[in-house]
Amino acid sequence: MTETQAAVSLDTHFPAVHLRPPAHWINDPNGLVFHDGHYHVFFQCNPHSARHADMHWGHFRSPDLIHWELLPVALAPTPGGDDEGGVWSGNAVSHDGHLTAFYSARHPGRWHQPVTSAVSYDGGTTFTKRGRLLIPEAPEGTTMFRDPYVWRDGDRWRMLVGAALADGRAAAVEYTSDDLDAWSYQGVFLARPAQPLPDGRNTEEGWECAQYAAFPDGTGAVLASAWDPQEGASCTVYWPGREEDGAFRATAPRLLDHGPDFYAPALLRAPDGRWLMWAWIWEARDEERVGAPSTWTDEAGWAGMLSLPRELEPAADGGLVQSPARELLSLRGEHRISATGRANAEQPVDLGEISRATDLMVSMEPGARLRLLTSEDGAEYLDIVHHLVSGRLVVDRDHASLDPRAKGGRWHLPPEGRTANLRILLDHSVAEIFTASGRTLTVRLYPTGDGPWRVQMSGVGAESAAYAVEAWDLTPVGGQPLA
Repeated sequence: MTETQAAVSLDTHFPAVHLRPPAHWINDPNGLVFHDGHYHVFFQCNPHSARHADMHWGHFRSPDLIHWELLPVALAPTPGGDDEGGVWSGNAVSHDGHLTAFYSARHPGRWHQPVTSAVSYDGGTTFTKRGRLLIPEAPEGTTMFRDPYVWRDGDRWRMLVGAALADGRAAAVEYTSDDLDAWSYQGVFLARPAQPLPDGRNTEEGWECAQYAAFPDGTGAVLASAWDPQEGASCTVYWPGREEDGAFRATAPRLLDHGPDFYAPALLRAPDGRWLMWAWIWEARDEERVGAPSTWTDEAGWAGMLSLPRELEPAADGGLVQSPARELLSLRGEHRISATGRANAEQPVDLGEISRATDLMVSMEPGARLRLLTSEDGAEYLDIVHHLVSGRLVVDRDHASLDPRAKGGRWHLPPEGRTANLRILLDHSVAEIFTASGRTLTVRLYPTGDGPWRVQMSGVGAESAAYAVEAWDLTPVGGQPLA
C-alpha cells in the first residue's frame, strides 16, 4: 500500500460500498458491459493524483454486482498520439468473443474529441488501440463533440455522440455501422435549446455522455449530462419518448437525479434484460466548480466515486423509475433499528445508533422530519423533511458538516402522496435517496465528528406525524472495502 493509500484508508469520508480506486481521482463510468460471465465497469481516473487531469480508464469486474475486483488500468494516453491529452469518456461492447472500447480521444490541439476505439482479447485486462481515429471530424455545425455510446440494434450498430450545435441547441448526433469500424453519419437524433427544469436548473447548451435506453413497449429515453459552456458540468436530465422516422420524438425533459452531486450516468444492458445504470458522484468540498483544483481534495488524496448500480424501468406516466439494483439487498448486515410511532417538534424521538454505511427504509407523514445526527452533541446533522403544506421532500445539508469548506444547500423531491416512502443508502460521505415512485436525490456530506451516528424523528408543525424506520448495516463483502 502506498503512503497516499494508507492515508486515504483512515479517512472517515471514504466510502465502504461505492466503487472507486484506493486513492486519487475518479469520474465518469465508461465501458459498462457484460462479457464472459462478468459485469465490467470501466471508469475515468487519474492514477497519479486526486486532480482532474491525465485521464485513463480504470477497470472493475464482478460476476454478480456484489463481489468486485479492481483490475489494472485498462487504457492510458499514448504520448504523441491522437489521445495524448487523455483517454476520455465512451463505452464498450461485447462481440465475437472480444471487447471493443469506444472513447473520446482528447488532444490539446483540437477543440473537439474525435471517436476512436481499442480491442481487448483478454477480458479487458489489456487493449490494443485502433491506431487511427474512427470518427476524426465533428459534423458540420457542431461546437462540441464528445463521448460515444454504441449499441446493437438488429443487424446494425448505432452510436450516439454528445454535442452542441452552432444554433445554440444541445444535441445527441447519430452514426451507424455494419462492422464497428466504418461509421456513417445519420444526423441529429435529438436536439433541444436550453429548457428550464422545475428546480431552477436547465438542460444547458451542450450534452455530454448521451445514452439511449429502449424498452420493450416501444418507448425509450435519452439520457444526457447537461454542460454549461462557462461553468461546465451541471446536472443529469432525460427525455422520454419513442423513435419515429429515424429521430427521437421526445416529451418534456425531466431531472434524472434531483440532487447536486450526480453526473455522467452510463447504461448497461444486463443478461436478464434489465437496464442498469452507474454515475459519477463528485465531491462537494471547496472546489470553485466541478473539476477545479481543491485544496481539501489535494489533502485528502482522493476524489469522487461511482454510484451504486441502479435499475431503470419505464413508468406509467412516461418517465423513468429508478431503484437500487436488487442484488444490493445481499449487502444488508445487522438489523439496527425497527421502529414505528408518532413524533412532534417538542419531543424528538431518538431511534438509536447506525453504521456509517447503512440501508434505511423510511415511511413518514407530512410534517415529519428524519434527522441523521452525525456528531455526539447534535451540532452536525442531515435533515430530510416531508413538508407539511407542499408535500415535497426537502433534503437539507446546511448543518451536515462543521468544516466551513463543505458545501451546504437544500434540494427537493416532488410530492408523491400522503405518505413518503424512502430508501436511503448511506455510505460515509454520500446519501443516495430513492422514493417509492422511483425518483432519486444524491447528496454528499462531510461530518467532522468521530462518534456514532444516530437516527432521530421529530415533527416540524403543531401536529404529530407518524413514521416507520428500519435500518441495516451495509456490509462490504468480506467485511473489507470493495476496492
